[in-house]
Amino acid sequence: MTVIIDVEVPGRGLHEITHHIQSSLEASGVQTGVCVIFMRHTSASLTIQENADPSARHDLEAWLERSVREDDPAWTHVAEGPDDMPAHVRAMLTDVSLSVPVMDGSLMLGTWQGIYLCEHRSRPRRRSLAVSVLPTTTA
Repeated sequence: MTVIIDVEVPGRGLHEITHHIQSSLEASGVQTGVCVIFMRHTSASLTIQENADPSARHDLEAWLERSVREDDPAWTHVAEGPDDMPAHVRAMLTDVSLSVPVMDGSLMLGTWQGIYLCEHRSRPRRRSLAVSVLPTTTA
C-alpha cells in the first residue's frame, strides 16, 4: 500500500513527522514488514534523529547552517532566492528516503528516535511524501 501525505511546515528546520508516518502505517493494517518514506522534493529531506532533547535538533540545524551557507558567492543557481541552492546541497547531504522495519503494527524506532522532515527553505511550505508499507511474506 502506498499513500501520499502532505505535511505543512513553517519554514527551515527539522520537523518531527513520526506521528504522520505511524498513522499511515496503522491505516495500512500491516503488522510485520517495512515502511518506506520518500520525500518528493529536491530542497527538503528526511532523517531519523534523537527526539528527546531539543538541543540535539538545534545543534543539527546550526551545523547545517554553518556548513552550507546561503551567502556563498560561488552559488550560480539562485533563481528562486538565496536559500535555493543551499537547500539542494543540504538535501543531498541527508536522505530523501528512509526504510523502517515494522513489528506488531508499529515502527521499530529506538527509544530516542523520531522521523524528521528536514525543511531547507526559509518560507512555509507544504511537502509531499510517499509512504509505502510493505508486508513481509512468509513461506
